[in-house]
Amino acid sequence: MVEVFSRHPDAELVAVCDRNKAALDACRKVSASVGKKVTFYEDADRFFEHDFDAVVLANYANEHAPYAVRALESGRHVVSEVLACQTMNEAVELVETVEKSGKVYAYAENYCYFRATQEIKRLYRSGALGEFQHGEGEYVHNCEPIWPEITYGDPYHWRNIMYSTFYCTHSLGPMLTITGTRPVRVVGFETPNTGAGFGQLGGSSAMELCQMSNGATVKSLHAVHLKREPSSLWCCIYGTRGMAEADRWGHGSDAVNVFLEGDRETPYEKHYVPRWPIDTALSRKIGGHGGSDFYTMHFFLEKILGRSDGAESIDVYTALDMTTPGILAYKSILAGNRPFEVPDFRKKSARDRFRGDNFTFDPKVAGEKAAPSCSFGVPKVPKSVYDRQRRLYEDHLKKSR
Repeated sequence: MVEVFSRHPDAELVAVCDRNKAALDACRKVSASVGKKVTFYEDADRFFEHDFDAVVLANYANEHAPYAVRALESGRHVVSEVLACQTMNEAVELVETVEKSGKVYAYAENYCYFRATQEIKRLYRSGALGEFQHGEGEYVHNCEPIWPEITYGDPYHWRNIMYSTFYCTHSLGPMLTITGTRPVRVVGFETPNTGAGFGQLGGSSAMELCQMSNGATVKSLHAVHLKREPSSLWCCIYGTRGMAEADRWGHGSDAVNVFLEGDRETPYEKHYVPRWPIDTALSRKIGGHGGSDFYTMHFFLEKILGRSDGAESIDVYTALDMTTPGILAYKSILAGNRPFEVPDFRKKSARDRFRGDNFTFDPKVAGEKAAPSCSFGVPKVPKSVYDRQRRLYEDHLKKSR
């Protein structure tokens, strides 16, 4: 994100705030490499006193909504990393603050901008696949090897204490982006914990089964320590006239496999690497997350500037359609896999029953009522595990300097 805004012709990077000094040092190197003068902060209050028009929220995944509300109320546009919120109460507060502020809120779900996702969206929206019947999305990322680098040995880091369905939008988001439908009902399932050996307390994987607004079904699978390399960043759409999916191996999210009923070119299957929807010198330089990181930031700028491509930016309502099923899926798990209705926050009438609903794993928000990290029982992790993770993190910092 710093790379994009340091080089984008429609933006000027003016300030960065992070309590992680190693991250700030990396940002300093980027800004220096392009000759930009940037002010760096470690304190959020001082950061918000700086003169800027829009802010990128890339803080902890369970802390985005409060900072988004603060930024919107201060008159700034906001682009938020995943997730949009961690409670249903935050969802209500966020959507109402966006509406009241009149500012742009964009959701940076980069998996919606993979080359394969965008091509399947093009095929579906053209009518080539027919009516949407079933979809599947997977985000399977074996994070154990990098766990020290992303949790720092902190026992209470959100990644250590989150429940299994929380981080759901990498797998569910592309389904919504491709089809334009939204979940109306969700059921959750999870597998037992196998990550206690490196400090993670939640279930090893989770699955949400959704009924969509047009009657289609969706399976969303995500996991932080199922064993697989390379990661699975896969999605698949079945329609009444054909199907399309990302490549499971090989090209991964850069390629698609397509079957179109009655098409002589695809009697069985067609495999190809599609073009990016936008191809510029800058987009080719930004390689993060398969090249998708450019698009989350670019479309945010396009939305602020009132240009037509701003329609590709993910708004607050769709962000909540992607995020809240993960919250409700864990409620479903704890309720014996009972289905839960997914509210449409576009409707003001749908909001009132979720005011004050602070269900989450985070004790700073839920207090003593914090949800357990795993429905099969939360494992007890000795302090020595986190001490070891901390040492590994410190060794990583030394090597990266």
